[in-house]
Amino acid sequence: MKTATRIHLQAEEDNDDEQIGTVLSRRRALTLLGSAGALLGAGGLLTSRAGAASTASTALPSCVVRPAQTEGPYFVDEKLNRRDVRSDPASGKIEAGVPLTLGFLVTQVGAGGCKPLPGVQVDIWHTNALGHYSDIGGEGTKGQKFLRGYQMTDAQGVATFQTIYPGWYNGRTVHIHFKLRRGNSTFTSQLFFDEALSDKVYTQAPYNTRGARTTRNAQDNIYGNGGHQLMLDAKPSGQGYAAVFDVGMNL
Repeated sequence: MKTATRIHLQAEEDNDDEQIGTVLSRRRALTLLGSAGALLGAGGLLTSRAGAASTASTALPSCVVRPAQTEGPYFVDEKLNRRDVRSDPASGKIEAGVPLTLGFLVTQVGAGGCKPLPGVQVDIWHTNALGHYSDIGGEGTKGQKFLRGYQMTDAQGVATFQTIYPGWYNGRTVHIHFKLRRGNSTFTSQLFFDEALSDKVYTQAPYNTRGARTTRNAQDNIYGNGGHQLMLDAKPSGQGYAAVFDVGMNL
């Protein structure tokens, strides 16, 4: 078995349109439990964590090391440990949008294969349905903390969030930022969405108040840096969608 190439993190640029990191893709591994959707139960929750752990250590011929992407200018370390990131803690207001249950299955890259990696801090942050980030002065949202938060991976390497389908803004395709932190190791990247699914979601309120989006995956320079390996396979779940993303950390 080949060992995964070590991730070399570079100094991140404070510009959401600059690429970062080296595309370190390994051959496409077998998807956990046959497909990411196999981890999704009623309501989009991760219901088969023991199965995920077993599969991660036995079924995968190699670990999945994804390409790093830029952190961008909108990361704020709010230290919000919460599963449901839709609300602003101060006002209690919940961001409107199509529900999205997002799970991460984090494994450790090693010569023996993929092993579930507990104790990883997984942060996510993204725009609301109208394309605005929270706690950013230039966005008019300073002091608000919607659609930000972190979870720690459990013994099976799983962390789960309840959020909404992100909106879009000029110059970028639809995406969610995420950061993995364990000890002195950090990995930062972005998740992307199928174009047809985004088109479908954006026919609904409040997304449909903005008109047609200006940048699609093919025109996004960050997506061009290995974004096809960072696509979420979102499946219908209740009134919204659910997806699990698996990623290996080379510690």
